[in-house]
Amino acid sequence: MARPLLHLMQMVSPALPVGAYAYSQGLEYAVERAWVRDMDGAVDWIGEVLNHSVGGLDLPVLLRLLKAWQSDDIDAVVYWNQTLQAARESRELLLEDVQMGEALLRLLVSFELPSALRWPKGEAISFATGFAMAAQHFEIDHDDVLSGFAWSWLENQAAAAIKLVPLGQTDGQRLLMALMPCLEESVAKAYLRADEDIGAGLPGLAMASMQHETQYSRLFRS
Repeated sequence: MARPLLHLMQMVSPALPVGAYAYSQGLEYAVERAWVRDMDGAVDWIGEVLNHSVGGLDLPVLLRLLKAWQSDDIDAVVYWNQTLQAARESRELLLEDVQMGEALLRLLVSFELPSALRWPKGEAISFATGFAMAAQHFEIDHDDVLSGFAWSWLENQAAAAIKLVPLGQTDGQRLLMALMPCLEESVAKAYLRADEDIGAGLPGLAMASMQHETQYSRLFRS
């Protein structure tokens, strides 16, 4: 019973070599433009992205990817993988998704996961696709997978806010505590979202990400 939990902890650990720490998802530009100035602003910004972007796109697609891997339906896996990439609102967000996905795939290949070894050559893989692949192989409960995926994203955003706003370490933990209810709500809503309602529509995030691509001075990868 403990082994799936341990594998989930491995998957959401900051030590996972996928480079998630290198991205701010537009937060760096939002701070540059003073859209985010303090703790309350960071909670608002990150909470909105969690609710409307991660919750509206990544989590419901992740759920469908889990079910597709469970039934070994590679056509459905590829469909939702491509849907996720097509829904990215900037080149930077797309490259982040694919670069993290490719890094995770290399790791899973090194683990000799059968599904990783037979991933279609030339097909760019999203991070959620690889995450679902590993989660299904390790038989992790779907609720835990969605919560872990969202937590990993939230923790990386908190770490970025600590550096950028800047926030102290204690405020970073307060931010995580403040957004736990939003995370739980986003996971619950993922189960209720119909296929035609999946998507993200955050103009501010899209603009911040696009502007970050050419931001003069930046800590995070573009």
